[in-house]
Amino acid sequence: MALTFCSRATSPLISSFVLRRRLPLVGAFCVLSFGISNLFVSKTGSALSLPFVPLLRSKFASQGPARNVHLIKMEGSSAAVPSIVVYVTVPNREAGKKLAESIVKEKLAACVNIVPGIESVYQWKGEIQTDPEELLIIKTRQSLLGALTDHVKANHPYEVPEVIALPINGGSLEYLEWIKSSTKD
Repeated sequence: MALTFCSRATSPLISSFVLRRRLPLVGAFCVLSFGISNLFVSKTGSALSLPFVPLLRSKFASQGPARNVHLIKMEGSSAAVPSIVVYVTVPNREAGKKLAESIVKEKLAACVNIVPGIESVYQWKGEIQTDPEELLIIKTRQSLLGALTDHVKANHPYEVPEVIALPINGGSLEYLEWIKSSTKD
């Protein structure tokens, strides 16, 4: 359903009120990922031009990062190693905390956030399941993904645990260096 709101193939105009009210996080993700002009599509399937988008681009494009904040793009930097964010779901708080602590203790990640209160809907063994879960958001080096995946599989209560990695394309140089110094080589 979320892709329907973000897709260029969507023919009706979606009001920003509906998007904000029903899907605030997905709406924000779509705006950040696909650009605001891609949310508004004409009946021919082409993006509509919004008069304020060029104004926002010109207003903010000329401003660099704030002082005392060093932002980098990973491709061009030798100071930071390629880093990733890994999502792992767990059945409850205790399992999440135990797994998070073991991951950080083994220096397989610099940081693990535990996000409570998610609900997962999935198909398992031919049946639709709905379960409350917690989400671990793990920040680590790309080179540690194999070892991290093996650790999760060995210490996770699920038969097939979720391990999904997303690249970190850039960010605060100090934070990315901290990920490097807090994880094993």
